[in-house]
Amino acid sequence: MKYYFTTLVLLLLISCKQEEKKKSFSSVSVDTIYEDSLSIRAIELIDNNLAFSANNGFVGNIDLNTGKVFSTNIAYDSIFPEFRSIAHTSNDVFVLSVANPALLYKTGENGKFQLVYKEEAENVFYDAMTFWNDNEGIAVGDSMNGCLSILITRDGGRTWQKQSCATVPKGIEGEGAFAASNTNIKIIGDSTWIATTNGRILFSADKAKTWRVIQTPIINAAPTQGIYSIDFYNEKIGFAIGGDYTKPENSNQNKAITVDGGVSWQLVADGQEPGYKSCVQFVPNSEGNGLVAIGFTGISYSNDRGATWKKLSEEGFYTLRFKNDTIAYAAGKSRVAKLSFK
Repeated sequence: MKYYFTTLVLLLLISCKQEEKKKSFSSVSVDTIYEDSLSIRAIELIDNNLAFSANNGFVGNIDLNTGKVFSTNIAYDSIFPEFRSIAHTSNDVFVLSVANPALLYKTGENGKFQLVYKEEAENVFYDAMTFWNDNEGIAVGDSMNGCLSILITRDGGRTWQKQSCATVPKGIEGEGAFAASNTNIKIIGDSTWIATTNGRILFSADKAKTWRVIQTPIINAAPTQGIYSIDFYNEKIGFAIGGDYTKPENSNQNKAITVDGGVSWQLVADGQEPGYKSCVQFVPNSEGNGLVAIGFTGISYSNDRGATWKKLSEEGFYTLRFKNDTIAYAAGKSRVAKLSFK
């Protein structure tokens, strides 16, 4: 009888674990927590705060416990920059503007933002930014002078240097990185993946000291096509999504997965929903199976690494970050919202 009881307990434990693995979402509730006449494409979760940047030089912070909003507008001469990138260390928040001039700010004394990098050129356009650690960070922009624009800091963001085209892989004419959601750079440990408009991945295993290029099968024949967003669950499992925002219903060659750290990529759900999306994120604690993709076309979910998808909501957003395995925050046109998945 004792052996029967032990076996029964083991079977129940195994069954529970299998049920946990099978856990998937069937719905999402969307609760707006901030509204304004802004285009918000960059958000960052910092403990119980959500920092975000937008057009009109706007930088905001939402206390997720109280709902209180703190904000400022940054002006450079008569320019109110359009910020589409935001990143943070333990000490500072950083925002980076698109277009000419490129302006990169960090929080300084008394929380006021100070300019730490400026670049003036006709074709300058920066798209995304993130940090490996409290000292080392990276920003990426469109190609100039034959290669992607890559900025590096090694001193906590106090100074930034642009990498020479002698050390960055040769670019393709017109190649860039879409400034759609601040998710075309992904960092895990020392590894870095950058996704481009030409469906390519620039990979570095040593925090941007050396690079190599991988071509993915993502559609990239037109300037509006390519990889819009990339995420990795761990150093092996990654996902890329994009398409063509001018033809959002087109679902051909816009989703790809890697299980070998980005060495090779395979199309998934090709010709099936979803079409164009501007941001994709792995669901935490999903063993790399759960994915949520968003865009102005709505919210879609996969529980099998992108092989099949279910549309959970028609509500449109530009960018998304998970706080835990059921709660995420999204931002888009005129609002920030809390997403509760069930």
